[in-house]
Amino acid sequence: MKLLVLTGDGIGPEIMAPTVAALESLDRMFGLGLDLEDRDIGFAALDSGDSALPGSVIEAARASDGVVLGPVDTFSYPPAEEGGVNPSGGLRKALDLFANLRPSRSRPGVPSMVPGMDLVVARENTEGFYADRNMFQGSGEFMPTEDIALSVRKISRAGSERIARAAFDLAGRRCKKVTVVHKANVLKMTDGLFLSVARDVAADYPGVEVDDIIIDAMTAHLIRRGADFDVVLTSNMYGDILSDQAAELSGGLGLGPSINASDDHGIAQAAHGAAPDIAGRGIANPTALMLSVAMLLDWLGARNGRGEFTEASRRLESAIDAVLADSACHTADLGGKATTREFGDAVLVAIETGERA
Repeated sequence: MKLLVLTGDGIGPEIMAPTVAALESLDRMFGLGLDLEDRDIGFAALDSGDSALPGSVIEAARASDGVVLGPVDTFSYPPAEEGGVNPSGGLRKALDLFANLRPSRSRPGVPSMVPGMDLVVARENTEGFYADRNMFQGSGEFMPTEDIALSVRKISRAGSERIARAAFDLAGRRCKKVTVVHKANVLKMTDGLFLSVARDVAADYPGVEVDDIIIDAMTAHLIRRGADFDVVLTSNMYGDILSDQAAELSGGLGLGPSINASDDHGIAQAAHGAAPDIAGRGIANPTALMLSVAMLLDWLGARNGRGEFTEASRRLESAIDAVLADSACHTADLGGKATTREFGDAVLVAIETGERA
């Protein structure tokens, strides 16, 4: 099973090292047969004279069974025409990664603003207001004059239907409830289409409860009653915002994992950014990337009928929970003093001993 490792920028090297060490430990323990290949993206690729997302990396991603993508500092890149291509957006478009699944749940030992939260945001990943990936050619954002900037939002029936089915399939394996988040009261055509398609898909899942909430109200509901939600189905930008909010409510963005998936490709990617302000200090929390890898292992197990991958995924998440339950192992973002390496070493011990929270 070939996994492509793309370390990324900022804190990427620091959080990728313990994540890869955990993968190697699980590989030995469960006989996964992993073949890890490293490639440069981001500033490392730019420094070598290539773009931030070389074409060779895209081809390597296509040829791999899965990808582990570190954080990227796209805000600091040069313009795209000078090589500053967004590796995350570029890979999502090139591999048609239409589903971005971002779980958030409260965990033992981690201070949470919403105890009992356990939800997944199912975010459409290829359309919406994301101008760098919502057009066949060119950008959905443009300036007809120097004083006017316009952005085109694309919502398609096909794009809405496939993320809706992914959300309802997921809910069927969880608590059997989907909440569709939209702004169809104002964006009657685009959000209206998204909501209409979601309701059509819901008819094929009679065992799954469905409701819908307007986006601005949903931000308040997450704070007041976040534990009531199961799968939150929404479009690209709303999903990006809501998943960050949910991660923060559950304990912080350092705990926010995600997987980007199509029918054929899966990428593990932490929901947070490259955090250049703390890069090189050894204090970053690797939890989000580690949990993203657990999601990727589970996805690979289900897709390939490989039960050992599913077991490895559970072992990794249980080990992370066990370490998070001990406040002495908390990194700075959780109010602790543990270094990135110390946290990673504790997870390795928990993997090997089978420790649970």
